[in-house]
Amino acid sequence: MYTLLHGLYKYIAQKDEYCVLILGLDNAGKTTYLEAAKTKFTKNYKGMKPSKITTTVGLNIGKIDIAGIRLNFWDLGGQEELQSLWDKYYAESHALIYIVDSSDRDRIPDSKEAFDKMISSNCLNGVPLLVLANKQDIPDCMGVREVKPIFNQSAHLIGRRDCMVMPVSALTGYGKIILVISFDKFTSHSIVTD
Repeated sequence: MYTLLHGLYKYIAQKDEYCVLILGLDNAGKTTYLEAAKTKFTKNYKGMKPSKITTTVGLNIGKIDIAGIRLNFWDLGGQEELQSLWDKYYAESHALIYIVDSSDRDRIPDSKEAFDKMISSNCLNGVPLLVLANKQDIPDCMGVREVKPIFNQSAHLIGRRDCMVMPVSALTGYGKIILVISFDKFTSHSIVTD
């Protein structure tokens, strides 16, 4: 009897789980974005101070429960030598967030190159994609109107998947509504399930 009740409880209480990859070059603000998301959506979570966030060497993991769904975020290091590890996580991912440092115009070509390499993987076919133009709080940063055409050049690689380019500042909270929209999009119809 206990086994039956335990199984029933487990079935009722279980949440659908999805894995979301957060990718982009080093210093794009991936970990800051993850911390902002955890702070926004996790009750009683205070978040790490931005001054304490260091360059990711390897992987940061964040878990957020929203609308009966658990989102497992994998924030991977963006240094060139770590990008070779990205593809090890593709097969398990249900959604992608690619973060661009919109204040660093010199590295946009490098970011686009890493993006193209990532998005051309067959393991990611059909996986929803959110491109965030981060650091919108910095003067003279590239707005979405500048960033979007650069990444739209890869439309043939992006294919027919759900894809959005949006402005945010993970540091100041600009685009908090974007966080809600992006999470709502991932937790509603856009998550690819097996």
